[in-house]
Amino acid sequence: MEQAIHPCRLEEEDLLAECEIKRQRRSGPGGQHRNKVETAIRVRHLPTDLSSMASERRSQIENQKQAIERLRLQLALWHRTPGEALPDETLWKSRVQGGKIVVSPHHRDFATLLADALDVLQAVDWDHKAAAERLGVSSSQLIKLLKQEPESLRQLNDRRKEQGQKPLT
Repeated sequence: MEQAIHPCRLEEEDLLAECEIKRQRRSGPGGQHRNKVETAIRVRHLPTDLSSMASERRSQIENQKQAIERLRLQLALWHRTPGEALPDETLWKSRVQGGKIVVSPHHRDFATLLADALDVLQAVDWDHKAAAERLGVSSSQLIKLLKQEPESLRQLNDRRKEQGQKPLT
């Protein structure tokens, strides 16, 4: 059976092929230009029904890029890849330098790394040490990655609580 690809790994064109895009008028920057053109963008990923929106820029193109990045983060947080979790080894090797995961939460790779980490955590029954070993990083580096998006750390701590373990901070 072929391993499913997490949607946040998809190239923008392929991801958009799975999405519905709505353009809307919204309040925001632009002065007299505001509310006269549809610069707000809502992107909904049809297979998962997850969505995101952006309206803070005057440009429809810039808002669409922002909405797509927000969608990637939503997908990373809320969509788990079925089957055995196989992280993108090439990406992880390029982002782990000197034992540290080097990525900004604003970088395109962040959502993919987060999705991989959460998929692996789920695959190992939320054992952060086993997940870190599978990802080739220390458990403290894995926790630092999760802390960059507090919802991901909350998910881990919720599973730990269910298992009678103390939360990680």
